[in-house]
Amino acid sequence: MTDYVTVTHEDGIAIITLDNPPVNALSLHLRQPLFAAIEAARDDAGVKGLVIACAGRTFVSGADISEFGTDRARATPSLPELCALLESLEKPAVAAIHGTALGGGLELALACHYRVADRQAKVGLPEVKLGILPGAGGTVRLPRVAGPEKAVKMIVSGSPIGAADALASGIVDEIAEGDLTGAAVAFARKKVAEGGPHLPVRARNGKIEATRADPAAFEAAVKQATAKTRGLEAPLACAEAVRNAVELSFDEALNKERELFTRLVSGVQSRAQRHLFFAEREAAKIPGVGKDVTPREIRKVGIIGAGTMGGGIAMAFANGGYPVTVLEASEEALDRGFATIEKNYAISVQRGSLSEEDKAKRLARFSRTTDHADLADADLIIEAVFEEMSVKQDVFGKLDKIAKPGAILATNTSYLDVNRIASFTARPQDVVGLHFFSPANVMKLLEIVRGEKTAPDVLATVLTVGKRIGKVPVVVGVCHGFVGNRMLGARGDDLEPLLLEGAAPEQIDRVFTDFGFVMGPFAMWDLAGLDVGWRNRKSLGKTAVIGDALCERGRFGQKTGKGMYLYENGSRTPTPDPEVAKLIEDKAAERSIERRAISDQEIIERTLYPMINEAALILEEKIASRPSDIDIVWVNGYGFPIGKGGPMFWADLEGLKTIVERLDHWHARTGKKVFEPAASLRRLADTGGSFSARPA
Repeated sequence: MTDYVTVTHEDGIAIITLDNPPVNALSLHLRQPLFAAIEAARDDAGVKGLVIACAGRTFVSGADISEFGTDRARATPSLPELCALLESLEKPAVAAIHGTALGGGLELALACHYRVADRQAKVGLPEVKLGILPGAGGTVRLPRVAGPEKAVKMIVSGSPIGAADALASGIVDEIAEGDLTGAAVAFARKKVAEGGPHLPVRARNGKIEATRADPAAFEAAVKQATAKTRGLEAPLACAEAVRNAVELSFDEALNKERELFTRLVSGVQSRAQRHLFFAEREAAKIPGVGKDVTPREIRKVGIIGAGTMGGGIAMAFANGGYPVTVLEASEEALDRGFATIEKNYAISVQRGSLSEEDKAKRLARFSRTTDHADLADADLIIEAVFEEMSVKQDVFGKLDKIAKPGAILATNTSYLDVNRIASFTARPQDVVGLHFFSPANVMKLLEIVRGEKTAPDVLATVLTVGKRIGKVPVVVGVCHGFVGNRMLGARGDDLEPLLLEGAAPEQIDRVFTDFGFVMGPFAMWDLAGLDVGWRNRKSLGKTAVIGDALCERGRFGQKTGKGMYLYENGSRTPTPDPEVAKLIEDKAAERSIERRAISDQEIIERTLYPMINEAALILEEKIASRPSDIDIVWVNGYGFPIGKGGPMFWADLEGLKTIVERLDHWHARTGKKVFEPAASLRRLADTGGSFSARPA
């Protein structure tokens, strides 16, 4: 019919093949010929059944997100209209699923009477991750085949399941061995021979009626699925839509689903989450590194350091399938490190997120050594040693002698100058920063720090490797703290003055959690250990009025039971401490600071606005390539709320003119450089511009 949809016939079965590279997204140019092909099969007396199959590496992986909110998304036929047409057929329709059937792809498959999948296929409805819900019947049809409990878990989490689970749940009807399309045709032929009627999913009410009779298990599943929504609207709307499927008729629930979808897709949170979806893909485009650059082959990885960071990094690579050799100064240090690694895997097994078999496979990928020579055959070596330049110099000097030609030498530094570290070797082109975040086996962000001499193929390699080990990589430039920690410093610059002037630690932390962060800065300091910052300040010749005083009293945070807060009887829940309140008041009095009531808005202006200002400077200096890269860094590494799209997306919503006006106000009042608006930020504000529209 077209390049996107072709139709062949085999013994009365019409095989409709979709071919819309790379992932067969349901764009308008695919929906139109697909609708026509289904109508033609319906009206052709010689066609007794039909199979919907896909060319390429996957079944339909979803709707075309770039069409959301445009006329193309509303143009006929819409995806709901396609699904309604399929569902109305009296001839059996079979979806042949390989690769992934996600979002609109699974909705299309659920509109067919039957589904056949290959053994490697995965199915799911991940729309919640874009701040929306399935809008073409997914919340109404999936409960009818899988049961409302399974459906609410899948839809609220957005996580796909494998073919075996889908078969056991009733989502697919058969797993094919060998030729998938041939198996789907045979299945369709069998259903034709059995005769009708062929019951559409909308008419399968057995599992719905069972839940209506006893909704307790379903409500428990809803409670569990929505326990950690963190202020996001879509997970709650997903649960509401599945509940509608239980309580209302099919058509009523379908209409309610569409209402919820329409509301969410036009809301700020969905816009923010869709922005992040595209931003993550943009971050993979590195200026100066074209598609013609071939990544180096990484077969074996070496990690120097088996402490918290080194062990976590080693786990990330082992989880990604890489053989890993871990180097430490002594057998005792290796024993401690590997005990932690084994404990972490054991916890995963206990939680059910990892099988004993997979745990054994991952542990088998580890080797241990105290001899640098054992890293000589590694293709990538990452150091995770103490954050001190002299220590880094010693490590890279040794690596320069033993690493094979072409091996990539990486530093996990959080702040230090990667160019200087590279200068400790005779191969600066092979040196790169790989800033992992703790715990490195869990946290998604990977800041790839590009030195001035880092080779393009080194960047291409670590970007590829980062994705393979499940990270979200972002390439940044060299400066103190790179992108994330540099902005974190700006965010925290006025925290102690806020305390001295009248804010309480618990008020500031509440403002941050109300904003959407998991925890506030002071609770985070207590978790990390106040002594860490104290040590760092001493090395830089800096002081902190309240932080230093707390450390001098032995209040290092959770590990000592006291920090900015109290942690009584081993509790991890912070409790405001009158002793800290008194300390703050005394320090304010010593400095003749008249304390006053401080509003929540003032806290935002004196913490988050300077962070935006620092980001503007980072962009001016080309430390980050684009504003959206900064959003990816902060959402994946620092807990910036997903529903706000990252700091730069949020700044546009907040209004750059407002931010500059308030920065000017606080700069005039305090004289602090952190409040002095960056030239580019002021220019954008004066011209009504935005970061999203900022020229490349």
